[in-house]
Amino acid sequence: MTFPVVGMIGGGQLARMAHDAAIPLGVRFRLLADTPQDSASLVVNDVVLGDYRDLDTLRRFAAGCDVITFDHEHVPTEHLRTLLAEGVNVRPGPDALVFAQDKGLMRAKLDSLGVPCPRHRLVADAADVTRFAQEGEGASRSDSDKGGYPVVLKTTRGGYDGKGVWVVDDETEAAEPFQAGVPVLAEEKVDFVRELAADVVRSPHGQAVAYPVVESVQKDGICHEVVAPAPNLSAELAAEAQALALRIAGELDITGHLAVELFETRDGRVLVNELAMRPHNSGHWSIDGAVTSQFENHIRAVLDLPLGDPRPRQPWTVMVNVLGGDYPDMYSAYLHCMARDPGLRIHMYGKDVKPGRKVGHVTVFGDDLEDVRERARHAAAYLRGDITE
Repeated sequence: MTFPVVGMIGGGQLARMAHDAAIPLGVRFRLLADTPQDSASLVVNDVVLGDYRDLDTLRRFAAGCDVITFDHEHVPTEHLRTLLAEGVNVRPGPDALVFAQDKGLMRAKLDSLGVPCPRHRLVADAADVTRFAQEGEGASRSDSDKGGYPVVLKTTRGGYDGKGVWVVDDETEAAEPFQAGVPVLAEEKVDFVRELAADVVRSPHGQAVAYPVVESVQKDGICHEVVAPAPNLSAELAAEAQALALRIAGELDITGHLAVELFETRDGRVLVNELAMRPHNSGHWSIDGAVTSQFENHIRAVLDLPLGDPRPRQPWTVMVNVLGGDYPDMYSAYLHCMARDPGLRIHMYGKDVKPGRKVGHVTVFGDDLEDVRERARHAAAYLRGDITE
């Protein structure tokens, strides 16, 4: 029996974990990576090195695959449309993926679907940002003495993990984002209670599953901690967020994993912040904490296999990212972490340790949220070298 080959474009930790999920299924995995040192290149057997922005490279890579999918959303849309026209199975397809690639198009599409979002519009220059700020003065904020500032500015393409995003307090600060030479989207700075994420997976024939809505804690624009399910979230709002994510996945005809990042507002609503059409940091908890992980379900979806059960194994799961600091020898910390907590799950990505870089994550699950959270935070802090006992 010949098992299919899934080709993943991008060699980061998402590809590494997707490959791990493909192994027990017997699914063969092929990787298009930038370098042999990429996180996934270190563990995948079939690696092609090349530039994902080059059409001929993409053609050669796709020739050995039954379906191609993505570790990131930066492959040029026009190249993916060419591959699709040439008979390559591209999942998610370019007509869906473009809404994760371009924030301006995403906002316009969500507006057309009636999806609740922060107030926004494309802006031409710093003076236009001030006009945008003043348009919202008094409508959604009481900080009128600042002329409607602060405002969130985002480059429409290329941003991730806080890059390409600015919170500006005046017109002078608003000038910087325009230096990138790409369109800039202005958004109101939402007064939110917390950030949530609704993760769903959809297959080509329309089957879809929804994971529990999680709480996502961000620091400096980078996901720091995820709690599944989100504590003290009403059943009604959780169901609304899941239904919203499933509707977006269907309306955009997404195949694979979709993460819908949300703001929970102080008046009890959810607003869509971002979309990601690939496995996502908000779903890493599912590797250890769910019956079927986001990575396995993404593999199943792109192959149009029946999807697995997304339910959690335990009442609570906490995932904390391990960011690089000034303590490069993380392996020496294993003795303490594993001896202190045999239930701890450690996932390292094979990356060189650099300050602020995601190099791994830890996961703990159980029936006592405060115990689970303390154990996960302690392990991540010890691995970083923030604490030594």
